[in-house]
Amino acid sequence: MTERPLFPGRAFAAFLFDMDGTILTSIASAERVWSLWAERHGLDVATFLPTIHGVRTVETIARLGLPGVDPVAEADAIMRAEMEDVSDITPIAGAAAFLAALPRERWAIVTSAPRLLAERRIAAAGLPLPPLMIAAEDVEFGKPAPDCFLLGAQKLGVAARDCLVFEDSPAGLAAADAAEAAALVVTATHSHPLASGHPKQRDYERLTVRATAEGLEVFERP
Repeated sequence: MTERPLFPGRAFAAFLFDMDGTILTSIASAERVWSLWAERHGLDVATFLPTIHGVRTVETIARLGLPGVDPVAEADAIMRAEMEDVSDITPIAGAAAFLAALPRERWAIVTSAPRLLAERRIAAAGLPLPPLMIAAEDVEFGKPAPDCFLLGAQKLGVAARDCLVFEDSPAGLAAADAAEAAALVVTATHSHPLASGHPKQRDYERLTVRATAEGLEVFERP
């Protein structure tokens, strides 16, 4: 059997990767820290935890409207706690080889995490730092707003509509759609199916990329 194109007849100017849940998994670390925080603030942990993924920390806290809570100060404290808890962060299967196969000027990481935390997690997962990273502090509005993907594309010198976004969260996919970019859902960390019409892959083990004069093409190996 031959390789199957995931986007038949489509080549992309660049790839934009979310970080957490997409090229590495830090869910256990993040949920440990957030669980303690939620308990301290009297929140129902089981209900609250699904809301933290793919969104900037300060926006998650601000959305709660907790009396007497400074979202910026709390977000900073959570980031410091998450930077200390990286012992079980691992790469998504096949991510390292897939990233290594890309031309350096044709991809970026676009994350809702602060830059310092993102760099810490990437190093903990044993992945190389990207040639370009858009982090939480680089945009006024985080996912699901499209700002981060629009900025990532701009920095790479391409249009967002010509990019392929790799994402795992509803907020990230909404941001990709708003930026008019194509998207591929990475499902390695999903415990339940994600309702989305975008193509899905568990990880990068069966993916290959070809760089042509037209752009980057993605294939699935049998």
